[in-house]
Amino acid sequence: MITPHLTRAALAALVLVAPAPAALSAQNPPSPDPRVGLRAGLMNAAQAAWNLRLISTTPPPREFVPAEPGDFNYMNSDLAFKGNYVIQGNFQGFSVWDVTDPAHPKLVHTEVCPEQQNDVSVYRNLLFLSGESGNGRVDCGTQGIQEHVSAQRVRGVRVLDISDITHPRSITNVQTCRGSHTHTFVTDPKDTSVVYIYVSGQASVRPSEELAGCSDALPFQDTASAKFRIDIIRVPLAHPEQAAVVSRPRIFEALVDPRVHGPSTTDSAAAAREADSARAAGAFVVTFQGSPTAAPTGFVNEMLDSIVKSHGRTGAPTAADSAELRAGIQGYVDANFLSPMGPGGVRLGPDQCHDITVYPTVGIAGGACAGYGLLLDIKDPVHPVRVTAASDSNFAYWHSATFNNDASKVIFTDEWGGGVAPRCRATDKPEWGADAIFTVDTKHALTFKGYYKLPAPQTAVENCVAHNGNLIPVPGRDIMVQGWYQGGISVFDFTDPAHPKEIAFFDRGPMDSTKLQMAGSWSAYWYNGYIYSSEIARGLDVLELQPSALLTQHEIDAAKLVKLTYQNVQDQQRLTWPASFVVARAYLDQLERSKGLAADRITAVRAALGTAESAPVPKRRTTLNALATQLDRDAAAAADGAKVRSLAGVVRGLAK
Repeated sequence: MITPHLTRAALAALVLVAPAPAALSAQNPPSPDPRVGLRAGLMNAAQAAWNLRLISTTPPPREFVPAEPGDFNYMNSDLAFKGNYVIQGNFQGFSVWDVTDPAHPKLVHTEVCPEQQNDVSVYRNLLFLSGESGNGRVDCGTQGIQEHVSAQRVRGVRVLDISDITHPRSITNVQTCRGSHTHTFVTDPKDTSVVYIYVSGQASVRPSEELAGCSDALPFQDTASAKFRIDIIRVPLAHPEQAAVVSRPRIFEALVDPRVHGPSTTDSAAAAREADSARAAGAFVVTFQGSPTAAPTGFVNEMLDSIVKSHGRTGAPTAADSAELRAGIQGYVDANFLSPMGPGGVRLGPDQCHDITVYPTVGIAGGACAGYGLLLDIKDPVHPVRVTAASDSNFAYWHSATFNNDASKVIFTDEWGGGVAPRCRATDKPEWGADAIFTVDTKHALTFKGYYKLPAPQTAVENCVAHNGNLIPVPGRDIMVQGWYQGGISVFDFTDPAHPKEIAFFDRGPMDSTKLQMAGSWSAYWYNGYIYSSEIARGLDVLELQPSALLTQHEIDAAKLVKLTYQNVQDQQRLTWPASFVVARAYLDQLERSKGLAADRITAVRAALGTAESAPVPKRRTTLNALATQLDRDAAAAADGAKVRSLAGVVRGLAK
């Protein structure tokens, strides 16, 4: 079914509130999977949920509603959090939502500032925005920029003052040679007077006439090359107007082009058919990422215009110009989109990261860098040093990274297809477009343990692949929530990294049943008790975990005890829990689920906790100390002694 087009006014006025949750689910996922075969639609698509409840959907502000659904230039992008505010990027600017009542988010500000991707980070009274398109303007104007070289162009990171969050004020624009596809906000535990921004720029190198010092040469040809490096911006908090690039570390040195898989059999056959049709119609067909494809019209026109100018002419291209382009276009594509050759004829590895996730209190970062997953030592945040690099032929594009709380594991995501293609079809391999889970030892060596991929097949009209997520702070477990574009939201447990297991999900049907339109969860993040999802086309979703045999109410309540004053997901903060009866009961529930402690002891510990909680302070202390001592003895014979000791630690903390 094709969804009737909603007017801007109707869409802006629509807020969906989900019904009350159903009864507690069983430990096994529903069968058949209700995500399969959902009805298509924009705001009225069918929904499926398991152990998650959608409590609100708030459509985007009217400024960010495209004339036609699925317009790439109006996509919602990433999220940042400050107090009770959620800041949502969009390719047209950003929105600020007050989520004091998560069931009824309130739009408090919309800032129009067209740019790709408007990736967002926030800290105190500062907001940072990424930009890499050629049309981003200093004045945030919507008219774009036509000139090849312009002083009005912004490619880099915008710095805004949001002391009054309803009236953001531009402080400065830090320009970089390749713009900022994404950026990572970095705190320095040793110096609280400054913060840093790690810039991941993917655009072509801008002309030196526009930004001095930008060189398109390779590093071995020009030491000032803008390629094969990241840019690091230092922001003095007392004078953010002085923000500037302070280092350009070359963290990719000596990496060679890794082995990656080609297109799937399904995609190869479809690409060949489409290429034959395009070739018959006179299109310029090239081989790109292993498949034949028609070169985009805009790209072809730009190339033809360059050929005309190279011959000293103006006006329309001739048949000879077209023949010249047809003969040389593949060479141009190879030269500009294949990894270049280095000294000795070795093809070089990636020259940029997509995303870098930092963990400052541990002094480590995970770089998801196209063909590699990197671990970086960031104890000196101005001079990160690569310590480990991993590749995987099942990965097409290393996209983002997430550490578990003690940094003993890291998850890298594979954005096979770039987020704009269907990569969760029944015919797609489960190792492709998935998460790869590694353990990290004390020397920062990576050991691969397993893959996790959304277990429900999606259709050919749903863009779907692993994308952005973060940890849900359940003590004693490693649990992640993650957006999968039109695959929806998946919550999974990777405590056992070799056997990750889905424990909750939410999904909608496709935007359109006849063609692929961009939509779905760009990112799904836990923040102070709720899951917030940036829905590319539909706005802001807020969801709540529901108790089940896989995640008890005590575990959910323990996660809600972790309160953050702000959150930028790529700047991981160490999660800590207060000594609490609910944390103790969460550990006890886990021991019961895993049979990590004898059943009679679990019953006795529950009774002792209940007695202590209702007792006067002196008796409570005595009861809890005695219980902690007994748990220490239990740990020696328990099937999960480590968790029993963790429980004993919480009980001892309660006694204090």
